[in-house]
Amino acid sequence: MSRQAAEQRGHWGETLGCWWLRFIARRGRTLAFVEVKTRQKAADLDLAIDRHRLRRVAAATQVLVPHFARPDDDVRLDVLLLAPFSWPRHVQNVWHG
Repeated sequence: MSRQAAEQRGHWGETLGCWWLRFIARRGRTLAFVEVKTRQKAADLDLAIDRHRLRRVAAATQVLVPHFARPDDDVRLDVLLLAPFSWPRHVQNVWHG
């Protein structure tokens, strides 16, 4: 798959993820930062996120927390895994430092 096709697929996944999580990203005092991973096959989703990738996302989340979190918020990092013809898989609180 070309780089351009992969970027288009990722953009599609992030758009779909945004709609799927529209009412989930903030619930009460919980603020969830969500990494969206899209793959062509559902079987490939299990390998879409690993500790190295999570470390990078967690670092980015730490930069964003001061801008979006309220003082009493519980902040978590979630992952949304997407593949065509499969239900989205939402994995909550994937990073524990």
